[in-house]
Formats: sequence, C-alpha cells, structure tokens
Amino acid sequence: MHRNHSVAFFDAQFQKQVGAGDFALNPFEQAVLPHLSGRVLELGCGLGNLSIAAARRGAEVTAVDASPTAVAHIQRVAAAEKLALRGVQADLADYRLDGQFDAIASVGVLMFFDQARALQLLGEIQRHVEPGGCAAINVLTEGTTFLGMFQPDHYYLYGRDELERRFAGWQVLELSHQAFPAPNNTEKVFATIVARKNQPVQAS
Repeated sequence: MHRNHSVAFFDAQFQKQVGAGDFALNPFEQAVLPHLSGRVLELGCGLGNLSIAAARRGAEVTAVDASPTAVAHIQRVAAAEKLALRGVQADLADYRLDGQFDAIASVGVLMFFDQARALQLLGEIQRHVEPGGCAAINVLTEGTTFLGMFQPDHYYLYGRDELERRFAGWQVLELSHQAFPAPNNTEKVFATIVARKNQPVQAS
C-alpha cells in the first residue's frame, strides 16, 4: 500500500479494532482460508486475522503489512500461542517477494497502487506460488464508487473479469463478484479468485 493516506487510514482503523477486540474473518477471508496450507504468504494482511487462522490450522505463515499496529498485534498473538507465524512490517509499494510458497493470499490490497505496481505485484505473486499451490486474490473492480480510502493517483480498479483473464492456464477453484453498499450512497464492487498453479507436464 502506498505510504501515506491509505496506510494512515487503515492503521487508525486497526487501532479501533484492536481496542474493540474485533478480529472476525470477513466473508472473503472465510472463503480463502480453506485453501491456505503449508508455507503461506499473506500480503497486506491487516490485523492478520486470516494469517492467524491459517497458522492455527497448522500453516507456516509470513504476514506482511505496512501498519505498525497490525504487525505488533500479529507478533503478540504468535508469541502467546506459539504459532508458526511471522509478522513483517513493510510497504508493498517497494516490497520484493522472496522464496516460493504453497499459497499466497492478498485480500483487498492490490488496488491500493497505480496500475503498473498493481499488476507487477500480481505477477510476482503468480511467479512465487509453487506448482500445485494456490493464489487467493480479492480486489475492488470497476464500478466501485467508494474512493475515500484511496490516495489520488495511487489506486487501480481492476476490470470486472481481469483476474480471471490474468489467471488463464491456472485451475480456477473459486471465482465470485460481489457488490456492497458503502457510505454516502456509494458502492464497493469486488472480484475474488482462488486459483491453483498447474504442475509442469512430465516428459514421457
């Protein structure tokens, strides 16, 4: 997420959620969780609700977010419950993925960059998923009119069917489009995909 308005917006929100003890998985995270196992990376994890849930199910998780409030919370939970969970504070605007993963999740994050960076991150995610592993992506799409959380010129609304096109050649396990009302008579329109990377064809 670009370091500025968006990070500050969510860090303030996370402080309120920690104070209220609000750690429930949202519907997108609930849909993604069954597909996260083995070595997992979550980019833009927020308070880490999804990463924590995956670690509690036995996954080895690296959870990355720009919010200091979020990462501190993740580290506290990991230490208290002795989970295989590592919180990393990093700005995804210049974060570079390292290593291969059985699953990579990014829920509600990739639209917080200009088009070039949004698509570069998506490509990096695809490259760093092991063959047979899963990518789980949720983004806002064209038709979204709730824009107050975005830094001007630092967001990208994906085309309605863009995720499906960009995962051509992968096995699509989940695909959905959902719209939700937002403040001031606006709307959030989401696309979610979970796709499995094909195994290389073995020579006979």
